[in-house]
Amino acid sequence: MTEFQYLQEQAARAERLARSTLDAVTVERLLAFAAECREKARLESAHGPKAA
Repeated sequence: MTEFQYLQEQAARAERLARSTLDAVTVERLLAFAAECREKARLESAHGPKAA
């Protein structure tokens, strides 16, 4: 699994959890985490995979 795929998966998981959570603070934090993951994935795809 690439870093991009991992970040996309984490974002999707956080968004699913946010939809099923009733606590407003938790929803806010999950959606913020999802947005952060999506931004990191966007940057990863723009710069390509990092050299190991």
